Amino acid sequence: MKAAAENIDAPYASIDLPDLFRVEEWQDEIPWQPFVNGAEIHRLYGDGKEGPTAVLIRFREESQVPVHLHPGYEHLFILAGEQRDQNAIRRRGAFTVSPPGTVHGVSSKAGTIVLVIYEKPVVFL
Repeated sequence: MKAAAENIDAPYASIDLPDLFRVEEWQDEIPWQPFVNGAEIHRLYGDGKEGPTAVLIRFREESQVPVHLHPGYEHLFILAGEQRDQNAIRRRGAFTVSPPGTVHGVSSKAGTIVLVIYEKPVVFL
């Protein structure tokens, strides 16, 4: 990942993702981890088990994330490609806020990279 400029006066380490709209160009610099059904994940903060979490998820062609429940808000930003769920097909540049109680499964035929921020861990059904 492209490094951020260090600020020695900062009280905490910040996360800096420059050129996020061009993530396809530097996606191989990201230390992806296996996730589910052909998708890969990179956690920016949080462990996905409790509390808020922010992640990048890369869907390979024909990959999917199984049906899951969001007990808290989810903020989703499509950075590259497109993904679909039961409600819509969302393409690069789309931003969606899903309220608590949202249930969906997500897939991508051609592949995509998304930034997801959620306040509570998802529950796979």
